[in-house]
Amino acid sequence: MKNYKRLLNYMRPYLRRLALAIVCIILAAGANLYVPWIIKDMIDKVLAEKDVLMLNFISVGIVVVFFFRGIFYYGQSYLVSFIGQRVIIDVREVLFRKFQRMPLSYFDRHQTGETMSYMTNDVAAMQAALVDNLIEMVTEGSVLIGSIVLMFYLDWKLSLLTLIVIPMVGQAMKIFGRKIKITGRIIQERAAEITSLLQESISSVRVVKSFVREDYEIQRFCRQNELNFQAAMKNVQLTSLLTPTVEFLAAIAVTLIVWFGGYEVVNGEITAGSLVAFLTYAVNLANPVKRLSRVYGALQKAMAAVDRVFGVLDLAETITDKPDAKPLPKITGHVTVDDITFAYKEGQPALTHVSLEAKPGQMIAFVGPSGAGKSTIANLIPRFYDVTEGAIYIDGHDIRDVTVDSLREQIGIVPQETMLFSATVMENIRYGRLDATDDEVIAAAKAANADVFIRELPEGYATQIGERGLNLSGGQRQRMAIARAILKNPRILILDEATSALDTESEKIVQAALDKLMVGRTSFVIAHRLSTIFEADQIYVIDAGHVAEHGTHEELLAQGGLYSNLYHIQFNKVE
Repeated sequence: MKNYKRLLNYMRPYLRRLALAIVCIILAAGANLYVPWIIKDMIDKVLAEKDVLMLNFISVGIVVVFFFRGIFYYGQSYLVSFIGQRVIIDVREVLFRKFQRMPLSYFDRHQTGETMSYMTNDVAAMQAALVDNLIEMVTEGSVLIGSIVLMFYLDWKLSLLTLIVIPMVGQAMKIFGRKIKITGRIIQERAAEITSLLQESISSVRVVKSFVREDYEIQRFCRQNELNFQAAMKNVQLTSLLTPTVEFLAAIAVTLIVWFGGYEVVNGEITAGSLVAFLTYAVNLANPVKRLSRVYGALQKAMAAVDRVFGVLDLAETITDKPDAKPLPKITGHVTVDDITFAYKEGQPALTHVSLEAKPGQMIAFVGPSGAGKSTIANLIPRFYDVTEGAIYIDGHDIRDVTVDSLREQIGIVPQETMLFSATVMENIRYGRLDATDDEVIAAAKAANADVFIRELPEGYATQIGERGLNLSGGQRQRMAIARAILKNPRILILDEATSALDTESEKIVQAALDKLMVGRTSFVIAHRLSTIFEADQIYVIDAGHVAEHGTHEELLAQGGLYSNLYHIQFNKVE
């Protein structure tokens, strides 16, 4: 119940509505307790004593009670649904905020579909736990307690006989509930796997079709769907066993009541009307117990989703501000990487004792084989990851001693694969600086050699570019990313193989835009084509996580080392 109590804490802002909802639920449930008493009075007074006044009273009472029951039922449904929806919105917002704060290392280890499943499948299951289950729990609980009280009022001996069965019911619910929760967790995990597979297959639809793998993807999906079906049926099997088990135990109680109650009527200890009323309350007792067992099973299934969500909320946020962190002042762009070591996984260093320096306005290039650690260095500068050993300084400030936001606000990144949003061209470029005017956005687009092609789009800057900007060419998307970086106006610039995926013509246009962008800024360029870095102030050759050599283009060629080898391989191919 720890996480359920934690979930209920989200109801604190809505306690008044919750209290009113519970009152409505109890009063609506109370109308059900009135029916057996009507039967008692009908048998003992109206039929036995020919009391017409009582008949009139009962008739009016039924109309009045069920009129107000309808009002209370509306109140309970509306209020509980309102609270449930608000709480789920709050939880979803907290969860989204958590994902925004999580480091890149979390997303390296988890699929996008799995992350989406927390926000959709698991949160939806939590909503069922809060809305439907809460109404049934309070309703049936009220009927259960009310029935027990009235049963004791009618005949305490029969009541004690009935209550013997309750501990047996409780034990059955405990045993089944534990198993139902386990299967519920498996169902949520299977649903997350289906979402991941679906997201992966749809996002890679071009690859799927190019390799004619539609049937293969269908088989993967069907296999995962079948696993989900098996988990769901296991849960249904347990739930279906729980209800008849509880019903059988309730039937034992009813049998005892019928025999012992009939014996008391024969001996004149209670009236026939009282016995019928008692039996009705006993049935009322059985029904809420049965329904509560079903609710308990559903709640255990939902709690598996609650556990998953709170498991994410409890994850440590590894990239955070120190308690005494201060904003990074406006920088000149002097970057010092001091003897750093870094590992994505413990015991498997990606970088070992790397040192380098970039003075304000310099262009620093990283070259080397794939997987050597070039992008890792670039990811450490904006603190997407924290170094394992050593330190990185910007203008003399250890980047771990300043706030993350103030650090990243002064760093611009143009990645190899540009991510654009399903929004207008204007909104995508303005993402670099949200308070920028339209004129400033257009000026940035012109500086990035993007203004001409943007104006040729159907609605110019107001054109919706579609999901991930797939309606644009690679060169167009890259120029929009450069415009976004220009608008941000950072002091430090990181270009992660920004032209490697482009054709020769597009590369020339994009490279011209990059050259404008780098003027006056400290730039780190991860290069695939060496022709783009001949003018670099320093070229660092990274090999197996080490700095193998560094110098200018001419110096490195003269050394005849790894850079020279890479140069001759690349340009011999060109020749």
